[in-house]
Amino acid sequence: MSDAIVEVSGVIKDYPLGKLKVRALHGIDVAIKRGEFTTIAGPSGSGKTTLLNLIGCVDVPTQGKVIVDGHSTGELSDKALTELRLHHLGFIFQSFNLVPVLTVEQNVEFPLLLQGKVSTEERRKRVQAILQRVGIGEYLKHRPNELSGGQRQRVAIARALVSKPKLVLADEPTANLDSVTGKSIIELMKELNHQEGTTFIFSTHDQRVIDQADRIIRIADGKIVDDGGSKKAA
Repeated sequence: MSDAIVEVSGVIKDYPLGKLKVRALHGIDVAIKRGEFTTIAGPSGSGKTTLLNLIGCVDVPTQGKVIVDGHSTGELSDKALTELRLHHLGFIFQSFNLVPVLTVEQNVEFPLLLQGKVSTEERRKRVQAILQRVGIGEYLKHRPNELSGGQRQRVAIARALVSKPKLVLADEPTANLDSVTGKSIIELMKELNHQEGTTFIFSTHDQRVIDQADRIIRIADGKIVDDGGSKKAA
């Protein structure tokens, strides 16, 4: 098994804009090891969300290769990409993306229902355990609109982790949170990274997230301008 959970090689990503072609990424090369807590940092429009979407199998490159947990995404069918997302990846969004009509418990259970392989009893146990873990076990019957922003982000983290993914992708996860709440959310994810060995990749321009990273990859104008490497001991 490769030491890298993500390998991006020579990746170019173009988007059509009328008759024009806009190049969002210009030949990206990067590998991310299993268990790393990595930040892709850069200003708005730098290409960091595009890169995160490619790693998250939401999109495929125009040229080059993106390999996620041994799977070359450009060679997979739409069905296979969906399966890879469902069984290997967790997602955390800045807007939380919770389903408003579902309870906290039902929102977190949703990925397990989609997987279709976990018994009712096991789902219940896993959901309750992860909600306790992220500090909102007493809110499982509440709906998202009854929670604060920080509580909703904790629900989103629980939902991302309940299926025990190898890789969690977080797109500006602290953008809608105050500084104190944002700090506690980062600390929670860092703790889960240490205890579970889950790989986290963030896109952000929040300095608090950047400061907590094991590795900072800086991107500007669709190119990597600095890759500090891992701060973890080899």
